[in-house]
Amino acid sequence: MKGADYVLKRLAFAVLTVFIAVTINFALFRLAPGSAVTNLARVPHATPETRLALKRQFGLDKSRFQQYVIYLQQLAHGNLGISFANSQPVTDNLRTALINSLPMVFLGTLFAIVFGTLTGIISAWRRGTTVEGVTVTTALGFYSMPTHWLGLMLVILFAGVLPTGGMSNEFLINPSFWTHVKDLGEHILLPALTLGLVLFGEYTLIVRSAMLETLGEDYVLTARAKGLRPAAILRRHALRNALLPITTLVALSLGYIVAGAILIETVFSWPGIGRAVYDAVLQRDYPMLQGAFLVLTVSVVLCNLIADLLYFRLDPRITE
Repeated sequence: MKGADYVLKRLAFAVLTVFIAVTINFALFRLAPGSAVTNLARVPHATPETRLALKRQFGLDKSRFQQYVIYLQQLAHGNLGISFANSQPVTDNLRTALINSLPMVFLGTLFAIVFGTLTGIISAWRRGTTVEGVTVTTALGFYSMPTHWLGLMLVILFAGVLPTGGMSNEFLINPSFWTHVKDLGEHILLPALTLGLVLFGEYTLIVRSAMLETLGEDYVLTARAKGLRPAAILRRHALRNALLPITTLVALSLGYIVAGAILIETVFSWPGIGRAVYDAVLQRDYPMLQGAFLVLTVSVVLCNLIADLLYFRLDPRITE
C-alpha cells in the first residue's frame, strides 16, 4: 500500500502543478506591455473601430476573469484556441513545431547522455590524474557557456561548411528521399551539437560525482580487495549503484531540454517549438504562448513524475 500511496501522491502533485502553471501562464503574458491587437502585423495602422472589432473577435474585450474561465473551458475540451498571428488552430501549429523540434532534441540529448556518461565514468575512475583534470575542465567549460553564445561560435566556425539556418534547402525542388535526409542531417547537425555540448558538461559532472560517491563505498573496496577486474567493478558494482542520480538527471533534463531549445532554435532559425515561442512573444500571440508553455509545462512535470517513479522503482526505501 505504501507504494500505491506514493504513486497516487505524485500523480496528484503533478496535476496540481500543471493547474497552477496554467493559471500563472495565463496571467503572466497579459502583464507584458502592449497588446495582441496592436502587434498584429496585418493591421499596423488600423482605425479604433477595427481594433475594437478585433478585440471582440479574439475575446479580448471581456474581463481577465471571463477570459480565464473561457480558457479553462476550452482547455477542458482539448481546445487550445486560435492563433492571433495566422488564425490557425494552436494545436496544429504546435504539432508541426514539435515534430520539427523532437529530432534535434533527441540527437543532442543522445550525444550528451552517451559521451557525458562515458567521460564522467572515466573521470571518476582516473581520479587525481591528468585525465580527470582535462575532463572536468572541459565539462565545466561547456557547462558554463551561454547556449546562444556557443551556437553563434559554431555558426562562425562552420559558416560555408555546414548550413547555419533553417531546416532544409529551399532551392531543392522535388528531392529524392535520400537527398532530403542528407539535407536534413546537414541542417540539424549544428543545433543538435550545440544542445549536446551544453548538456555534455552537465552530464559529465553529475555522473562523475555519483561515481565518486559509489567508488568510495565499502563493497567497492571489498571487490577491489578480491582482485576483481576494473571493468567488472565498474559495471557490476559502481555503475549499477550510481544509476539513481544518473536516471533522475536524464528524466529531469528531458523535460527541461524542450524549453531550453528556445535559444538554440532562435540562433539557427530552426522552425521548432522554441522558435514558435519566440515569434509568439513578439506578436503577443496569447493562445500560442499559452499552448506552447502548456506543452513545456506538461513535459517538465511528466518527466519529473517519471523520475520520481523510476527512483521509487530503483530504491523503494524512499517511501519509508
